[in-house]
Amino acid sequence: MSSREPGGYVGRPIPRVEDRRLITGAGRYTDDFALPGQLHAAFVRSPYPHAEIRGVETRAAAEAPGVAAVLTAADYLADGLRGIAHRPNPAGAVDIRERSFRADAVVDLPHWPFAHDRARHAGEPVAVVVAETLAQAWDAAALVEADYAPLPAAVRILDALEAEAPLVREEVPGNVCVDETFGAPEAVARAFAEAAHVVRFSFQSSRIVNCQMEPRAAIGTVDGETGALTVIAGSQGAVRYRDGLREILDLPEDGIRVVCPDVGGGFGPRSFLYPEVVAVAWAARRLGRPVRWTADRSQAFLADYQGRDMRFTAGLALDADGRFLALDIDMLSNVGAHTVVFVPLANASRVVTTVYDIPTVAVRARGVLTNTVPIAPYRGAGRPEATFALERLIDLAARRCGFDRLALRRRNLIARDRLPYRSPMGLTYDSGDFHGNLERALALSDWAGATGRKRDAATRGKLLGIGLACYVEAPVGDPRERVALGVSAAGVVDLVTGTQSTGQGHETSFAQVAADLLGVPMDSVRVLSGDTAVVTMGGGSHSDRSMRMAGTLIVETAGKVVAQARAACARLWDMEADAVVFEDGLFRDPGSNRAFSLLELAEALGPERADALSAESSFVGRIPAHPTGCAVCEVEIDADTGALAITRHTTVDDVGRVVNPLIVDGQVHGGMSRASARRCARASPTTPRAARS
Repeated sequence: MSSREPGGYVGRPIPRVEDRRLITGAGRYTDDFALPGQLHAAFVRSPYPHAEIRGVETRAAAEAPGVAAVLTAADYLADGLRGIAHRPNPAGAVDIRERSFRADAVVDLPHWPFAHDRARHAGEPVAVVVAETLAQAWDAAALVEADYAPLPAAVRILDALEAEAPLVREEVPGNVCVDETFGAPEAVARAFAEAAHVVRFSFQSSRIVNCQMEPRAAIGTVDGETGALTVIAGSQGAVRYRDGLREILDLPEDGIRVVCPDVGGGFGPRSFLYPEVVAVAWAARRLGRPVRWTADRSQAFLADYQGRDMRFTAGLALDADGRFLALDIDMLSNVGAHTVVFVPLANASRVVTTVYDIPTVAVRARGVLTNTVPIAPYRGAGRPEATFALERLIDLAARRCGFDRLALRRRNLIARDRLPYRSPMGLTYDSGDFHGNLERALALSDWAGATGRKRDAATRGKLLGIGLACYVEAPVGDPRERVALGVSAAGVVDLVTGTQSTGQGHETSFAQVAADLLGVPMDSVRVLSGDTAVVTMGGGSHSDRSMRMAGTLIVETAGKVVAQARAACARLWDMEADAVVFEDGLFRDPGSNRAFSLLELAEALGPERADALSAESSFVGRIPAHPTGCAVCEVEIDADTGALAITRHTTVDDVGRVVNPLIVDGQVHGGMSRASARRCARASPTTPRAARS
């Protein structure tokens, strides 16, 4: 079946339609844009993690060749502009009318694009130089002299907690910016007192540097006639950037357009507004000329929002048979120097029991300010950290209390006959086969053969280890989405979505869904996103929300268009709309041989009336979904050097209904270790995806 033949697209492994453009160099990323009269920006950054800024001398830089402006916090404040209001306290995972943390438990402070009183982390922008060429901008940036007075700093969570004075903000004593307790602490204390076994341990997830294939970049330009600002910047959500910049720069509703072209990777940190984007937009407005900036890798390591860096002190109570009785967790999140977001802490709190039946839970969740780059969600955003802590705690319980680690898991996994299951943290799992995921992963990984492989590894001077983890997702994210569909007389179906691709294949998978529902050839569907000129509402791509939110709205909106087409056929044929039959991609009059496809109908209506075949749907709220799975990893460690190699990795992912198996398999492989992409054990669309290296 060709892409010109309608029907049966969902569930087919169709190669991504965007790949030809991307792999032949025809993609267009932010740095590919070149605007007439553009200037280049270079940032001066603090070399200190914490320092008072006594002054910034810019005269020599301003007089350097080609320099159009040298801007600092003093200039920004003189223009009466605001700091970035990140609003870090996310909407509730179940009810968006509630926040994840109580308002009185949270400190939320504006994030100024330039350090003006103190530098709070190494790499924080202190000034921006704008010049005719990038080389001139960098040469002039070297002439900017900031007078720093170093102050005490802490980069680790525990050091910040133990500090005698605030290290980041005077308004935050103890450096704790969020502190709340969830669950039933008193019931947990009783369960621990009565338990036959208690295991406690502390786990640290290391901070990671966020490093996408495409470095961050931004271009700001102002329309000479209207004064409207356009910002081009790769992100995970054009609407979020538009709304944030409009608020910061005090712009009217029609005063800004944000364009997110092809984006080379997101992973979470590109969901949030950055100081450099604000600075570029502001500079373009001040100077009346386009201003561009692209980060190099050194800047990315210094200034891109980072991930992980959470510490769990956890306790598990068990009865004599190994049944889990209670879980007690004190979790600390290294928020960094600015309160960008508390999503990792909120997600970890919600999903802390993962797929196990643990009756009683107590969680204390704290966010700690440190003199480090701010933290943002990164690939799971707190959920992998919570899963790691619980799975390690289960392994320790098995070892210390004399249980088999597989038997311990089987005994405590949530059984299918208990679904829908409401976790102690308020999540309701309505589907999933947690036992089945485990057993399939064990079989695919040849868990039973690991003992023999361990003996073989020993003969080669290697230490072999094997581990597993069961998990469940709790998709949350921005609870707003919109989809619009329009059919033209020229035979094109425009599909506008508020979520946008950062490499996930939306141009293919969204088109597959729409084409099936409308009965049109897939290549007649044009997916439009990432431009606020057409995208008026939407949460972007993150938190497993893209197909869940956009797909749901595509179904609803396509239904409206089909109803409009029935009515249009009825008018043409002088019959009741309810009598028009839509099947196999055709609108038929059952009493004759009259029939139209949707595109034929649009052509028959003509350009003046074809726009009647258009509709939109929006949604504000939660669409619960809980993807689940199990992973087994086997490694060898050189006993002499400590060098580690992943020798086997098996993953079973229950992703629900598969729109495009080729894309899903690719995403599963991409999420596994570097050794994982060599072989794939296929699964049908109604069973979990399984991959093994």
